[in-house]
Amino acid sequence: MLGRYMAGAVAARTGNEMAGPALLVLGLAVTDSAVVASSLLSGLTISAAVGGPLLGVLLDRARRPGLLLAASIGGYAAGLALIIAGVGRAPHVLLVALAVLAGLLGPALAGGWTAQLPLVSPPERLPRSNALDAMTYNVAGLAGPAVVGVITMAAGALAAALASVALVLASTGAAWMLPRKDTKQSKDTKHTKDPESAEDPESARDPEAIDAEVADAGAADRADAAQPRSLRAELTAGFAAIARKGSLRRATVTSMITMVGVAMLVVAAPLLGEELTGEVGYGAMLLAVVAVAGLAANAVLARITFDPDRMLLGSTLVIALSLALAAAADSYWVAVVAAVVAGVGEGPQLTALFAVRHREAPGRLRSQIFTTGASLKITSFAIGSALAGPLVDVSPGTALLAGAGIMVLAALAYALLSRP
Repeated sequence: MLGRYMAGAVAARTGNEMAGPALLVLGLAVTDSAVVASSLLSGLTISAAVGGPLLGVLLDRARRPGLLLAASIGGYAAGLALIIAGVGRAPHVLLVALAVLAGLLGPALAGGWTAQLPLVSPPERLPRSNALDAMTYNVAGLAGPAVVGVITMAAGALAAALASVALVLASTGAAWMLPRKDTKQSKDTKHTKDPESAEDPESARDPEAIDAEVADAGAADRADAAQPRSLRAELTAGFAAIARKGSLRRATVTSMITMVGVAMLVVAAPLLGEELTGEVGYGAMLLAVVAVAGLAANAVLARITFDPDRMLLGSTLVIALSLALAAAADSYWVAVVAAVVAGVGEGPQLTALFAVRHREAPGRLRSQIFTTGASLKITSFAIGSALAGPLVDVSPGTALLAGAGIMVLAALAYALLSRP
């Protein structure tokens, strides 16, 4: 069952990673307008901040979340197909509107899918399964753009765009076959703590106080079951859970700030490669190196036991170091080393983030917390991309140095939010 989950996750996320570059290439090929191409991609991502929390609530309410997940992924694929069919034919405003609507379902392929991991993995194997799940993001980030490039060169931009839709659709079967939610297990998971989190101030409490809290929470669960809450109340409860739980709040804020810095790297890498070698393609290779290094680091994490809280902080500092090294690179091979270091930080950071969410999320709000977290990260990346543009115009090194500073701010935010 876990194998089917992972296969579906790889297909969905690779198709999603293909969709962005494919729309850009198709838009440029058909309309010869960078504005049209980039606006389609922006529309596809900007609405995630709204769609993520709403989708999470619906997934949490569903007894068969796999059915809703499959429908959401199918809807996302249908939206992509309509956009592809309309490029060069339909009015630009209509295509952007379709992209915004499709983007509402985008978090299903990220946080919405990851939130279902406890359905296919027993608690004692969840840390390893979590690391494997994080690896699917690395695989998708590496394979997606590369596959688009190969198909575009072999068969054209339209074929690449249609291939991304087909791959997303192929994942719906795995989502559909996810097991029914075990209500008792869902409620119990909110009281399950990772044994490695004992150093967390919130975890080092008197056992009797914890027992009383569990009893109160159990009574709250029974009250929730007896009296269904409104959609607005569920949304409020999800955001309140993130804000109230110290480790979850700390991880969410740290990851949001980090994504602003990561955007600096993504935007600056192509121009850094061009500056050092004279070829933009070498800059794209730097991003591939980041993905490979992240995949390798997560493969190691899947075999060892680690503290996700410490890993989250340590990996953030590693990424800061990598961006500073990239900013100072005076040769391409120094930039490659910096990319390796970045991947060693990015991969484990994502694994640690997922581990904290699985550990801290109340069972009845798990999907909402994952989709909300994913949406906030997407929005943060969009903000970082916008800020990176003017900085890259000065020089790639300027943007990378700013990214390193932002990573340091993320680490400082982690430290401040760790104070009792």
